Amino acid sequence: MELKEPEVQLDLNENTSHINALENEAIYIIREVAAQFERPVLLFSGGKDSITLVRLAQKAFWPAKIPFPLMHIDTGHNFPETIEFRDRLVKELGLELIVRNVQDSIDQGKVKEESGRYSSRNTLQTTTLLDAIEEFKFDACIGGARRDEEKARAKERIFSVRDDFGQWDERNQRPELFDMLNGQIELGQNVRVFPISNWTELDVWSYIKEEKIEIPSIYFAHKRKTFLRDGMIWSAEDGIVYREEDEVVEERLVRFRTVGDMSCTAAVLSDAVSIDKVVEEIRDSTISERGARIDDKRSEAAMEKRKQQGYF
Repeated sequence: MELKEPEVQLDLNENTSHINALENEAIYIIREVAAQFERPVLLFSGGKDSITLVRLAQKAFWPAKIPFPLMHIDTGHNFPETIEFRDRLVKELGLELIVRNVQDSIDQGKVKEESGRYSSRNTLQTTTLLDAIEEFKFDACIGGARRDEEKARAKERIFSVRDDFGQWDERNQRPELFDMLNGQIELGQNVRVFPISNWTELDVWSYIKEEKIEIPSIYFAHKRKTFLRDGMIWSAEDGIVYREEDEVVEERLVRFRTVGDMSCTAAVLSDAVSIDKVVEEIRDSTISERGARIDDKRSEAAMEKRKQQGYF
Protein backbone atom coordinates (compact mmCIF):
# COMPACT_ATOMS: atom_id res chain seq x y z
CA MET A 1 0.00 0.00 0.00
CA GLU A 2 3.06 2.25 0.07
CA LEU A 3 2.87 5.12 -2.39
CA LYS A 4 5.94 5.25 -4.59
CA GLU A 5 7.23 8.38 -6.24
CA PRO A 6 5.22 8.70 -9.46
CA GLU A 7 6.96 8.31 -12.78
CA VAL A 8 6.47 11.02 -15.38
CA GLN A 9 5.16 9.41 -18.54
CA LEU A 10 3.51 10.59 -21.72
CA ASP A 11 0.43 8.49 -22.44
CA LEU A 12 -1.90 9.39 -25.28
CA ASN A 13 -4.47 6.78 -24.31
CA GLU A 14 -7.86 8.52 -24.13
CA ASN A 15 -9.04 6.74 -21.00
CA THR A 16 -5.77 7.40 -19.20
CA SER A 17 -6.02 11.11 -20.08
CA HIS A 18 -9.57 11.17 -18.72
CA ILE A 19 -8.54 9.52 -15.44
CA ASN A 20 -5.53 11.81 -15.12
CA ALA A 21 -7.78 14.85 -15.51
CA LEU A 22 -10.09 13.57 -12.77
CA GLU A 23 -7.09 12.86 -10.54
CA ASN A 24 -5.71 16.37 -11.04
CA GLU A 25 -9.10 17.90 -10.20
CA ALA A 26 -9.44 15.81 -7.03
CA ILE A 27 -5.92 16.61 -5.86
CA TYR A 28 -6.58 20.32 -6.38
CA ILE A 29 -9.75 20.07 -4.28
CA ILE A 30 -7.99 18.20 -1.46
CA ARG A 31 -5.21 20.79 -1.37
CA GLU A 32 -7.81 23.57 -1.24
CA VAL A 33 -9.35 21.89 1.80
CA ALA A 34 -5.99 21.87 3.57
CA ALA A 35 -5.43 25.52 2.63
CA GLN A 36 -8.88 26.90 3.51
CA PHE A 37 -9.91 24.95 6.62
CA GLU A 38 -8.40 24.62 10.06
CA ARG A 39 -9.62 21.15 11.10
CA PRO A 40 -10.43 18.89 8.14
CA VAL A 41 -11.01 15.16 8.34
CA LEU A 42 -11.33 12.40 5.74
CA LEU A 43 -14.42 10.23 6.31
CA PHE A 44 -13.28 6.65 5.78
CA SER A 45 -15.50 3.58 5.48
CA GLY A 46 -13.01 1.05 4.11
CA GLY A 47 -14.88 1.05 0.80
CA LYS A 48 -13.42 1.61 -2.66
CA ASP A 49 -14.32 5.32 -2.83
CA SER A 50 -12.73 6.25 0.49
CA ILE A 51 -9.69 4.09 -0.33
CA THR A 52 -9.39 6.06 -3.58
CA LEU A 53 -9.54 9.29 -1.55
CA VAL A 54 -6.66 8.11 0.62
CA ARG A 55 -4.51 7.51 -2.47
CA LEU A 56 -5.44 10.93 -3.85
CA ALA A 57 -4.60 12.58 -0.52
CA GLN A 58 -1.26 10.76 -0.48
CA LYS A 59 -0.47 12.17 -3.89
CA ALA A 60 -1.70 15.64 -2.94
CA PHE A 61 0.86 15.98 -0.13
CA TRP A 62 3.65 13.64 -1.25
CA PRO A 63 6.31 13.17 0.12
CA ALA A 64 4.75 14.46 3.37
CA LYS A 65 2.08 12.44 5.17
CA ILE A 66 -1.60 13.23 4.88
CA PRO A 67 -2.01 16.23 7.23
CA PHE A 68 -5.44 15.34 8.61
CA PRO A 69 -6.94 12.28 10.31
CA LEU A 70 -9.26 9.62 8.92
CA MET A 71 -12.56 9.03 10.73
CA HIS A 72 -14.82 6.00 10.54
CA ILE A 73 -18.37 6.04 11.87
CA ASP A 74 -18.65 2.35 12.73
CA THR A 75 -22.17 0.90 12.75
CA GLY A 76 -20.93 -2.28 14.36
CA HIS A 77 -22.50 -4.10 11.42
CA ASN A 78 -19.69 -3.66 8.94
CA PHE A 79 -18.34 -6.54 6.89
CA PRO A 80 -15.38 -8.07 8.80
CA GLU A 81 -13.26 -7.98 5.64
CA THR A 82 -13.69 -4.21 5.51
CA ILE A 83 -12.68 -3.60 9.13
CA GLU A 84 -9.63 -5.84 8.78
CA PHE A 85 -8.58 -3.92 5.69
CA ARG A 86 -9.19 -0.53 7.38
CA ASP A 87 -6.96 -1.35 10.33
CA ARG A 88 -4.19 -2.76 8.17
CA LEU A 89 -4.24 0.23 5.81
CA VAL A 90 -3.88 2.89 8.50
CA LYS A 91 -1.14 0.90 10.22
CA GLU A 92 0.88 0.42 7.05
CA LEU A 93 0.54 4.07 6.01
CA GLY A 94 1.05 5.46 9.52
CA LEU A 95 -2.22 7.41 9.43
CA GLU A 96 -4.29 8.68 12.34
CA LEU A 97 -7.67 6.93 12.58
CA ILE A 98 -10.59 8.12 14.69
CA VAL A 99 -13.41 5.61 15.22
CA ARG A 100 -16.78 6.55 16.68
CA ASN A 101 -19.38 3.84 17.23
CA VAL A 102 -23.12 3.86 16.58
CA GLN A 103 -23.47 1.41 19.47
CA ASP A 104 -22.41 4.20 21.84
CA SER A 105 -25.18 6.44 20.50
CA ILE A 106 -27.66 3.58 21.07
CA ASP A 107 -26.38 2.96 24.62
CA GLN A 108 -26.67 6.68 25.41
CA GLY A 109 -30.30 6.71 24.26
CA LYS A 110 -29.62 9.19 21.45
CA VAL A 111 -30.91 6.80 18.76
CA LYS A 112 -33.13 3.73 18.85
CA GLU A 113 -32.16 0.39 17.38
CA GLU A 114 -34.47 -0.66 14.56
CA SER A 115 -36.05 -4.09 14.43
CA GLY A 116 -37.83 -6.23 11.89
CA ARG A 117 -37.46 -7.21 8.27
CA TYR A 118 -35.75 -4.03 7.04
CA SER A 119 -33.94 -2.98 10.21
CA SER A 120 -30.61 -1.26 9.69
CA ARG A 121 -28.15 0.93 11.55
CA ASN A 122 -27.27 2.88 8.44
CA THR A 123 -29.53 5.85 9.18
CA LEU A 124 -28.40 5.86 12.82
CA GLN A 125 -24.92 6.94 11.71
CA THR A 126 -26.12 10.53 11.34
CA THR A 127 -26.27 11.22 15.08
CA THR A 128 -22.88 9.61 15.70
CA LEU A 129 -21.32 11.58 12.85
CA LEU A 130 -22.71 14.93 13.99
CA ASP A 131 -21.57 14.26 17.57
CA ALA A 132 -18.06 13.43 16.32
CA ILE A 133 -17.90 16.59 14.20
CA GLU A 134 -18.85 18.61 17.28
CA GLU A 135 -16.43 16.69 19.52
CA PHE A 136 -13.41 17.37 17.32
CA LYS A 137 -14.62 20.73 15.93
CA PHE A 138 -14.10 19.56 12.35
CA ASP A 139 -14.92 22.31 9.85
CA ALA A 140 -14.52 20.21 6.69
CA CYS A 141 -15.33 16.53 6.17
CA ILE A 142 -13.94 14.97 2.99
CA GLY A 143 -16.02 12.12 1.60
CA GLY A 144 -16.28 9.85 -1.39
CA ALA A 145 -19.81 10.64 -2.61
CA ARG A 146 -20.22 10.78 -6.40
CA ARG A 147 -22.92 12.47 -8.44
CA ASP A 148 -23.68 9.31 -10.44
CA GLU A 149 -24.67 7.32 -7.34
CA GLU A 150 -28.12 8.73 -6.69
CA LYS A 151 -30.20 11.73 -7.76
CA ALA A 152 -29.84 13.49 -4.39
CA ARG A 153 -26.06 13.23 -4.75
CA ALA A 154 -26.31 14.99 -8.13
CA LYS A 155 -27.48 18.16 -6.38
CA GLU A 156 -24.33 18.45 -4.31
CA ARG A 157 -21.64 21.07 -4.68
CA ILE A 158 -18.01 20.02 -4.26
CA PHE A 159 -17.94 22.28 -1.18
CA SER A 160 -21.36 21.50 0.33
CA VAL A 161 -22.30 23.73 3.26
CA ARG A 162 -24.04 22.28 6.35
CA ASP A 163 -25.70 24.45 8.99
CA ASP A 164 -24.97 24.40 12.73
CA PHE A 165 -27.28 21.38 13.07
CA GLY A 166 -25.32 19.52 10.38
CA GLN A 167 -28.24 19.75 7.97
CA TRP A 168 -28.12 20.22 4.21
CA ASP A 169 -30.36 22.85 2.63
CA GLU A 170 -30.32 22.59 -1.16
CA ARG A 171 -31.53 26.20 -1.43
CA ASN A 172 -28.57 27.50 0.57
CA GLN A 173 -25.75 26.20 -1.63
CA ARG A 174 -23.42 28.56 -3.46
CA PRO A 175 -22.85 28.80 -7.19
CA GLU A 176 -19.58 26.99 -7.76
CA LEU A 177 -17.16 27.39 -10.61
CA PHE A 178 -14.24 25.02 -10.56
CA ASP A 179 -11.03 26.61 -9.20
CA MET A 180 -13.22 29.08 -7.27
CA LEU A 181 -14.08 26.88 -4.28
CA ASN A 182 -15.57 29.04 -1.51
CA GLY A 183 -14.62 27.78 1.92
CA GLN A 184 -15.93 30.79 3.86
CA ILE A 185 -18.36 29.53 6.49
CA GLU A 186 -20.10 31.02 9.50
CA LEU A 187 -19.56 29.98 13.10
CA GLY A 188 -21.09 26.56 13.68
CA GLN A 189 -21.26 25.63 10.02
CA ASN A 190 -19.11 22.99 8.40
CA VAL A 191 -18.53 21.81 4.87
CA ARG A 192 -18.74 18.35 3.34
CA VAL A 193 -16.22 18.09 0.51
CA PHE A 194 -16.52 15.68 -2.42
CA PRO A 195 -13.27 15.52 -4.44
CA ILE A 196 -14.50 12.63 -6.64
CA SER A 197 -17.97 14.07 -7.20
CA ASN A 198 -17.41 14.11 -10.98
CA TRP A 199 -16.20 10.50 -11.10
CA THR A 200 -18.33 7.51 -12.04
CA GLU A 201 -18.18 4.03 -10.56
CA LEU A 202 -16.28 2.93 -13.66
CA ASP A 203 -13.82 5.82 -13.21
CA VAL A 204 -13.09 4.71 -9.66
CA TRP A 205 -12.44 1.12 -10.72
CA SER A 206 -10.31 2.27 -13.65
CA TYR A 207 -8.23 4.37 -11.24
CA ILE A 208 -7.87 1.46 -8.81
CA LYS A 209 -6.68 -0.67 -11.72
CA GLU A 210 -4.26 1.97 -13.03
CA GLU A 211 -2.82 2.72 -9.57
CA LYS A 212 -2.74 -0.95 -8.52
CA ILE A 213 -4.57 -0.06 -5.31
CA GLU A 214 -5.32 -2.90 -2.91
CA ILE A 215 -8.99 -3.20 -1.88
CA PRO A 216 -10.94 -5.51 0.48
CA SER A 217 -11.47 -9.03 -0.82
CA ILE A 218 -15.24 -8.65 -0.50
CA TYR A 219 -15.26 -6.67 -3.77
CA PHE A 220 -14.19 -9.80 -5.65
CA ALA A 221 -16.26 -12.90 -6.38
CA HIS A 222 -16.27 -15.45 -3.56
CA LYS A 223 -18.51 -18.24 -2.34
CA ARG A 224 -20.81 -17.06 0.42
CA LYS A 225 -23.84 -18.38 2.28
CA THR A 226 -26.73 -16.20 1.16
CA PHE A 227 -30.50 -16.00 0.91
CA LEU A 228 -32.92 -14.20 -1.39
CA ARG A 229 -35.34 -11.44 -0.42
CA ASP A 230 -37.10 -8.87 -2.62
CA GLY A 231 -35.03 -10.03 -5.58
CA MET A 232 -31.77 -9.28 -3.75
CA ILE A 233 -29.01 -11.52 -2.42
CA TRP A 234 -28.25 -11.15 1.29
CA SER A 235 -25.39 -12.49 3.38
CA ALA A 236 -26.40 -15.22 5.82
CA GLU A 237 -22.99 -15.62 7.44
CA ASP A 238 -22.97 -12.90 10.06
CA GLY A 239 -26.02 -13.28 12.29
CA ILE A 240 -26.81 -9.60 11.75
CA VAL A 241 -29.00 -9.52 8.65
CA TYR A 242 -32.61 -10.25 9.57
CA ARG A 243 -33.86 -13.48 8.01
CA GLU A 244 -37.23 -15.21 8.10
CA GLU A 245 -37.36 -18.92 8.89
CA ASP A 246 -38.62 -19.74 5.40
CA GLU A 247 -35.84 -17.81 3.64
CA VAL A 248 -33.55 -20.58 2.43
CA VAL A 249 -29.78 -20.27 2.77
CA GLU A 250 -27.72 -21.33 -0.24
CA GLU A 251 -24.08 -20.94 -1.19
CA ARG A 252 -23.61 -18.62 -4.17
CA LEU A 253 -20.70 -17.06 -6.03
CA VAL A 254 -21.13 -13.36 -5.31
CA ARG A 255 -19.35 -10.09 -4.75
CA PHE A 256 -20.34 -6.73 -3.29
CA ARG A 257 -20.33 -3.53 -5.36
CA THR A 258 -20.65 -1.38 -2.25
CA VAL A 259 -19.72 -2.23 1.34
CA GLY A 260 -22.07 -0.33 3.63
CA ASP A 261 -23.84 -1.68 6.68
CA MET A 262 -24.35 -5.44 6.22
CA SER A 263 -28.03 -5.17 7.07
CA CYS A 264 -28.81 -2.98 4.05
CA THR A 265 -26.18 -4.01 1.50
CA ALA A 266 -26.94 -6.83 -0.91
CA ALA A 267 -24.53 -8.85 -3.05
CA VAL A 268 -24.59 -9.50 -6.79
CA LEU A 269 -23.92 -12.72 -8.67
CA SER A 270 -20.46 -12.48 -10.15
CA ASP A 271 -17.42 -14.43 -11.28
CA ALA A 272 -15.16 -11.35 -11.29
CA VAL A 273 -12.06 -12.38 -9.35
CA SER A 274 -9.72 -9.67 -10.63
CA ILE A 275 -9.71 -5.91 -11.21
CA ASP A 276 -9.84 -6.45 -14.97
CA LYS A 277 -12.96 -8.61 -14.60
CA VAL A 278 -14.60 -6.11 -12.26
CA VAL A 279 -13.97 -3.24 -14.69
CA GLU A 280 -15.44 -5.33 -17.51
CA GLU A 281 -18.48 -6.20 -15.38
CA ILE A 282 -19.12 -2.57 -14.37
CA ARG A 283 -18.74 -1.40 -17.96
CA ASP A 284 -21.48 -3.82 -19.03
CA SER A 285 -23.80 -3.20 -16.07
CA THR A 286 -27.11 -1.37 -16.54
CA ILE A 287 -27.88 -1.13 -12.81
CA SER A 288 -26.45 1.45 -10.40
CA GLU A 289 -24.28 0.13 -7.58
CA ARG A 290 -26.79 1.63 -5.11
CA GLY A 291 -29.40 -0.64 -6.62
CA ALA A 292 -28.10 -3.15 -4.05
CA ARG A 293 -28.76 -0.78 -1.12
CA ILE A 294 -32.13 -1.38 0.50
CA ASP A 295 -31.90 1.85 2.56
CA ASP A 296 -32.27 3.87 -0.65
CA LYS A 297 -35.51 2.05 -1.45
CA ARG A 298 -37.44 3.00 1.69
CA SER A 299 -38.94 5.92 -0.20
CA GLU A 300 -38.36 7.85 -3.42
CA ALA A 301 -36.63 10.63 -1.49
CA ALA A 302 -34.85 8.45 1.10
CA MET A 303 -31.35 9.75 0.41
CA GLU A 304 -32.41 13.40 0.24
CA LYS A 305 -34.26 13.17 3.55
CA ARG A 306 -31.22 11.63 5.24
CA LYS A 307 -28.99 14.36 3.85
CA GLN A 308 -31.34 17.05 5.17
CA GLN A 309 -31.06 15.47 8.60
CA GLY A 310 -27.25 15.62 8.51
CA TYR A 311 -26.41 12.31 6.87
CA PHE A 312 -23.18 12.40 4.89
